[in-house]
Amino acid sequence: MPLHLMLLPGVLVTLVYAYGPILGVVMAFQKYEPVLGFFKSKWVGLKNFRYVFNLPDFNQVLWNTVLIASLKIIFSLAVPLILALLLNEITKKWFQRMIQTSIFLPFFLAWTVLGGVILELFSLRGPINGMISSMGLEPIMFMGSNNWFRAIMVGSDVWKGMGYNMIIFLAAITGINASLYEAAEVDGAGKWKQMMHITLPGMMPIIILMTTLSLGNILNAGFDQILIMYNPTVYQGADIIDTFTYRLGLFSQQFAPAAAVGLFKSGISVGLVSLSYYLAYKFSNYRIF
Repeated sequence: MPLHLMLLPGVLVTLVYAYGPILGVVMAFQKYEPVLGFFKSKWVGLKNFRYVFNLPDFNQVLWNTVLIASLKIIFSLAVPLILALLLNEITKKWFQRMIQTSIFLPFFLAWTVLGGVILELFSLRGPINGMISSMGLEPIMFMGSNNWFRAIMVGSDVWKGMGYNMIIFLAAITGINASLYEAAEVDGAGKWKQMMHITLPGMMPIIILMTTLSLGNILNAGFDQILIMYNPTVYQGADIIDTFTYRLGLFSQQFAPAAAVGLFKSGISVGLVSLSYYLAYKFSNYRIF
């Protein structure tokens, strides 16, 4: 009983803040009026979904979401993997730990902090454009260009999170039997062949696992990151489902269509998460329960 009582506050908070808002999903099927509430607003069925899908910006928003999220997934796996392989070859442990800590540090910083830093770095009068101007070139409006803005979003997200995935890959490397490397050295294999024929095959289960689990995030392109740094000039290339829902619901006060977009995203995300866990179980024998 004491243990259950200790658990009770956490259960209540979860019910109120995680499961309670699910009742708001009914707005997606209503002509919602805040004055009337959920129970008296007119039921319109799938009208909100048809309205949202016919909006001229919706297809572009969906494409932006998938493109940015896919690039983040690819580079957030490839860059940490390369870093882990490189760090594994460093023989001086103190230097390895120093590099590892410096790479991991940005992971602990919130986007409210990093967003301000990145905005200053890439502003028209920032240090990046200062270096470009010093070479006699015209300054680039990084934060006002759709192509540059996407690249900055992907690059900064990879930089922030690569330390976490790098630790996972390093842990996978330490699990490889050291006698395999000793046998390879006896056979005359150099560092490159050891990495290609021992390290990478030994890491393959965790690489497959992380790749399959990341499929569930294909519609999560980073709401907080983009919301802090984007502006109307880059809506065409940077507006994603989450920011589109935010503007539709809070700025335009179209609560029902915003709820429809959110429910659409949640439905696809549930399917992708289920698929990713099934693939993780199929190829890596990974189970939640």
